[in-house]
Amino acid sequence: MLSKGRYRTRIADSAEDIEAAQRLRYLAFQPDGVTDGLDRDRFDEICTHILVEDDVSGSLVCCFRMLPLTDGGEIGRSYSAQFYELSALEAFDAPMVEMGRFCIHPEARDPDILRVAWGAMTRFVDEGGVELLFGCSSFKGTDAADYEDAFAMLKERHLAPRRWLPRVKAPSVFRFAQNLRRRTPDAKQAMLRMPPLLRTYLIMGGWVSDHAVVDAQMNTLHVFTGLEINAIPPARKRLLRAAAGQGGSA
Repeated sequence: MLSKGRYRTRIADSAEDIEAAQRLRYLAFQPDGVTDGLDRDRFDEICTHILVEDDVSGSLVCCFRMLPLTDGGEIGRSYSAQFYELSALEAFDAPMVEMGRFCIHPEARDPDILRVAWGAMTRFVDEGGVELLFGCSSFKGTDAADYEDAFAMLKERHLAPRRWLPRVKAPSVFRFAQNLRRRTPDAKQAMLRMPPLLRTYLIMGGWVSDHAVVDAQMNTLHVFTGLEINAIPPARKRLLRAAAGQGGSA
């Protein structure tokens, strides 16, 4: 799909490729109850898996999966729909894609990995005519107190438009918009505690649910995250398309 610097991205095209992604996901998420070192679920069979590899070492440094949907009428097929009541998004009348299980190898520190991954996502989105990118953005651990400034920042600046707002469905949630309504976030601490992937979504105009799901199996707190492609600022679109090796105007 894409090659930049020492990293290249490609679509997984074999069972071995998908198993390598599942092994990396296990390292990153350490899901509860898994004994074979592989993070896998039923959605793996219906998703396109994207791999980011180090050309020098040949190792897999990042992976994620994409589930294209014709429009909001198919949103019930998504991974996110297990945890969020998404009936409002059924009215979204355009192609969308769910991006999930995004992870970077725990020992990888190069910021170019995230840039190359976003370049691959951009190419996938553009080629599919996608107008909404969505998924679950995860905070490591399940103690919401560790992330109160980050959640307060989400409450103050980044809640979903009311017409698309996800409702509560999961049995265990942290209602940060309600519980932290009087808290003023420390902006520096909020950004330090914000997961890098979510931070990138927000910079581009992304929005989130008003609550976080407590996912004990994956040992995470996650928020539903949406990014309407038409709402991305033109300058950001140009940067994304440059990372994807594409020209054209915003």
